[in-house]
Amino acid sequence: MVEIQSIGIVGAGQMGNGIAHVAACAGFDVKLTDISQDALDRAVATIEKNLGRMVKKDRISETDAAAALARIDCSTDMATVGECQLIIEAATENVDLKYKIFESLSAVASEDAILATNTSSISITSIAAKATNPERVMGMHFMNPVPVMKLVELIRGLQTSDSTFEAVERAAQRMGKTTIVARDVPGFLVNRILMPYINEACQALYEGIGSVEDIDTGMKLGTNVPMGPFTLADFIGLDTCLAICEVLYNGLGDDKYAPSPLLRKYVEAGWLGRKSGRGFYDYSQG
Repeated sequence: MVEIQSIGIVGAGQMGNGIAHVAACAGFDVKLTDISQDALDRAVATIEKNLGRMVKKDRISETDAAAALARIDCSTDMATVGECQLIIEAATENVDLKYKIFESLSAVASEDAILATNTSSISITSIAAKATNPERVMGMHFMNPVPVMKLVELIRGLQTSDSTFEAVERAAQRMGKTTIVARDVPGFLVNRILMPYINEACQALYEGIGSVEDIDTGMKLGTNVPMGPFTLADFIGLDTCLAICEVLYNGLGDDKYAPSPLLRKYVEAGWLGRKSGRGFYDYSQG
């Protein structure tokens, strides 16, 4: 099995720049691509800021931080990732967009390149069907924020080969991540459990069982989690939460996964959480 040394990342948003960060720190040569130059500029600024924090905390030397940043090459041309051994798609959780990206990647990637998707809920098998070599496609679901969270969820598609799985698992472990394996079912493992929890909190608020603050405090102190469901949902993005709930509901056909009307209304209002300045909490004043 060829050892992966180069990683391409499609999408320079919160997940994409986080993956680029940990990959570069692990010594991989990284090519980061996005359709927006502004997104790439913001990604590099974020990575530089996060590396600076690591230096201040003595988790990395200034020399190593500079070397990691130098290993990241950015471009708005997706073809630049074609020469990479592993290409990770980290675009918005939109099934049609992901299908389009994988069709495009098949045209630029080498025949022996591995294609991975960071999707948090969408069928790996359906995404792989859009690629020329579906046996070389699998799910590689990083947790947010990537530089902090230790977990990577690995998901095989129906046709994923053993060699593809083993190469991706080794790459994730080289990045310092702990891996778990989930079946290719809606929501996989983490979100199959997490999203109904967030959705039920929305329903409890909708029914007036408790306030946002009381529900968050109750779950934090009652179950010893670091943040309550609404704080977490605002961090993830309510549009992403709704999209995953929709995948669970449509894919499993069980009413217990139906998105809360309140969650849907917040998304309709544009209250998407931290990234929009308003979600279950108001972030407009920082």
